[in-house]
Amino acid sequence: MSDEINVEFAGGLKIQASVDKWDISTDQPVKDGGQDSAPNPFQLFLASLATCAGYYALSFCTRRKISTRGLGLKMVYTWDKKERRITGMDFEIQLPEGFPEKYHDALIRAVDACTVKKHLTQPPDMKVYIKD
Repeated sequence: MSDEINVEFAGGLKIQASVDKWDISTDQPVKDGGQDSAPNPFQLFLASLATCAGYYALSFCTRRKISTRGLGLKMVYTWDKKERRITGMDFEIQLPEGFPEKYHDALIRAVDACTVKKHLTQPPDMKVYIKD
């Protein structure tokens, strides 16, 4: 199976990706020549990790009929300026009130199974080429 994401250049440093029925816009900060009208691609990458982890936490609770009121997740990352990359990420789960202690480890395992994270730890083959 092969799916695709189409990218168009929307003027300046704005780039738009079409994913299924969704259009996702990116831009660059003003300091980098953009208009800061949308997240930059790296911010979307980070957000995809955090929202995927959040989805797994939410699904875990929903499937077990555990209240999600007060459930939260925060991704904290460490940026190495010298290497110009992230060197660590922590996913902090804020449990809803009354969350059963017996599920703590299972919730951590569920969040740890995030599909986006899995693609970082087991990356797909990638190649770049010019279409003839």
